[in-house]
Amino acid sequence: MCTVVVRWSGGGPVRVLALRDELTSRPFDDPARWWPEFPDAVGGRDRAAGGTWCATDVRSGATALVLNRPQGQGAAPGAPSRGILPLLAAAYGADWREHVGVEGMAAFLLVLATPDRLVTWDVDGDAVRQVEHPPGTVMVTSGNPEDRKAERHLAAFQAADAPEGWRGLLQTGPPADDPAALVVRHERDGQVFATVFGELIEAAPGRVRLSYSREPWTARPWTDLSITDG
Repeated sequence: MCTVVVRWSGGGPVRVLALRDELTSRPFDDPARWWPEFPDAVGGRDRAAGGTWCATDVRSGATALVLNRPQGQGAAPGAPSRGILPLLAAAYGADWREHVGVEGMAAFLLVLATPDRLVTWDVDGDAVRQVEHPPGTVMVTSGNPEDRKAERHLAAFQAADAPEGWRGLLQTGPPADDPAALVVRHERDGQVFATVFGELIEAAPGRVRLSYSREPWTARPWTDLSITDG
């Protein structure tokens, strides 16, 4: 996961745009209830490790997302996959750290967006930086050169209606080899790293509306999914 936009105002539905940038050769499944141990969780499933980059808890309306921090430490041998983190944060909220050890994990940024709170944890080894964000529209990225995305695009997201207006902001051109672009495509050493998935989420306790696409920069229709608690 490389780009996340969140809009919340306290008490109303939280709206999220999640763009996943990944190796195009890495397989994944579209959002569904994939995890019996987390029956309220809906999200796309990474087939390689079994976890997810973005999960929404239908019961609470909480959405959690994990972003790589490539400038930080790499994973130690045997460390848990970061794909468990969105599932734990969506299920347990700010208490997610009581359910997993982060020692040895590769560096990450974890985002928790609920109707009443937006909080991020920037974790690199033993260092944990927690930030509470005020109501409004916030963009987070994987950091370093990608932080230029906010400089270039945040004002447009703040001005646009969510979620439909946000979708239109993605359809301004094909993926670019530019870390400040919303949708990207980088080819290095025979491998392609690109935007492989876009997802719009509107969540409130007991109700989640999803819209997603594997080519979010095109004008092709997105797939819609509506899920209610129970």
